[in-house]
Amino acid sequence: MAPRERTRNPVWTDVDNYFGDLVAPVDSALEAAWQANREADLPAIEVSRLQGKLLQVLVQMTQARRVLEIGTLGGYSTMWMARGLPHGGRIVTLEFNPRHAEVARKNLENAGLLDRVEIRLGRAVKSLAALQATGAGPFDLIFIDADKPSNPQYLKWALKLGRPGTAIVVDNVVRDGKVTEAASPDADVVGTRRMMELMAAEPRLSATVVQNVGVKGYDGFVLAVMLS
Repeated sequence: MAPRERTRNPVWTDVDNYFGDLVAPVDSALEAAWQANREADLPAIEVSRLQGKLLQVLVQMTQARRVLEIGTLGGYSTMWMARGLPHGGRIVTLEFNPRHAEVARKNLENAGLLDRVEIRLGRAVKSLAALQATGAGPFDLIFIDADKPSNPQYLKWALKLGRPGTAIVVDNVVRDGKVTEAASPDADVVGTRRMMELMAAEPRLSATVVQNVGVKGYDGFVLAVMLS
């Protein structure tokens, strides 16, 4: 199975594969999407299958009908979430790179999920402003997984496009532990730390961080909910 190729720690990988085989088996459509991403030379940074299943479960737990995804890549995470939508549910997913968006479109079409997804091409901050201007939302679940230096802006937009009860999920916040380095010059770390500071100071949010290890190494998610 292709996702097994991404390994850093044999124990983490074995555990990931054990649980993945039980609760998040990859079918032909997901496998084809993962392979298509590799053939298109997309960065191998999509969520793992257990992380994808987590997103799907969160969609199901929140009974989300309107989902906003910031950062499409090849549509792998989009596919997992789309499968968790109730009848009539929709995902709006934002992607800057036209080539990535085209790969995602084909993957979603091949999986029979394109009718549940709207792919918007362009800089995410402009797409987010356009969503607000046209009265889109409020969204029930917002997944942020794009360029990390812009995470503070994405969080601010999530607050504008959400409502009390909206779930906000942010990927890649631990960054192999580098998030603790206050003096780091890494723009990804700087953006992540600034977002976390904003989140911690925001009275409209209740949040936590879940660290994870597995086939993708050591990282983590922010899980937050907008309060009334």
